[in-house]
Amino acid sequence: MDKWFKSKWFVRVLSLAFAIMLYVFVNVEANTTQSDSRFTPSSNDETETVEDVPVDIRIDDERYVVSGVPEHVSVSLEGINSILTPTVRQRNFNVFVDLEGLGEGKHTVEIEHENIPKGLSAYIEPKTVDVTIEERETKEFSVFAEFMNKEQLPEGYELGEPEVDPGQVTITSSKSVIDQIAMVKVYIDVADVTEPINKREIPINVYDSQGNTLNVHVEPENILVSVDVHNPSKTVSIDVPTKGKLPDDYELVSLSPNKEEVTIYGTNDVLAEIDNISTEDIDLSEINKSETINTNLKVPEGARIDDDKIKVKVNIEETKEEEADSASTKDDEDTKKKNR
Repeated sequence: MDKWFKSKWFVRVLSLAFAIMLYVFVNVEANTTQSDSRFTPSSNDETETVEDVPVDIRIDDERYVVSGVPEHVSVSLEGINSILTPTVRQRNFNVFVDLEGLGEGKHTVEIEHENIPKGLSAYIEPKTVDVTIEERETKEFSVFAEFMNKEQLPEGYELGEPEVDPGQVTITSSKSVIDQIAMVKVYIDVADVTEPINKREIPINVYDSQGNTLNVHVEPENILVSVDVHNPSKTVSIDVPTKGKLPDDYELVSLSPNKEEVTIYGTNDVLAEIDNISTEDIDLSEINKSETINTNLKVPEGARIDDDKIKVKVNIEETKEEEADSASTKDDEDTKKKNR
């Protein structure tokens, strides 16, 4: 044995053998540790959840329409912070369902992911979904316009017929959904509108016969709407009504408003019923001299005027002396008759 150790070749071979054993041991340990780390999270691993991740649908969308796939899912990512944080911030991974090769009908498919960096584990919620694949159909529909908040239109204003451009839209969906379409509408908000609506862009709504909104592809998604807004007017005379009586020794000579006519605004239906407009009643019992009175015009319901203030000049005369003279003249005539 001593002779072997004294041999340099024996020592070299023995050293090589130890080196090989050490190399194998280290590599086995490393591989074991790496393998275990795939299944057992390191104590340094962290988890973050990314919400509202869009789901891509991979299918021939010119031929098929798919329902049942959620628009967004939640993705939980687990791994070391140095990889996890930038991945969550950049969201540069994809989530999708692969429906290529599947035909019409119902299928249960897995939601998959790609571009998740190595070192991270991903968990998608939900993991699987039930989808329905149907043949795609395209059809044209007329668009109808409806006014919203018409009761909030300023008094006296009225609306013309709405014009929509384009008058028809193209809707694409599955045949079963296309058959459910009962109405294609746009809603025009006319609250507080006093000027014409000119090419306002409004989104299109699609409904079934029960008034439920249908999720379909509409081309174009918005249309242009124009509406004339009118404010009809009419010029009418002013009446000055009175109430009560003047004192016994006065008589009314005239009532003169500071303007004879006024312009009144309202819808054509309202204006057709109005031929004149009155002031508030002038109370003669409170007047004992000629004067100018400030009063208001009584605006009919559904109409309006720019200014309802008005002045009325009240002209009266005293009648006591005239009555006394008349009585004196009568007495003189009676005396003359007696003397005869």
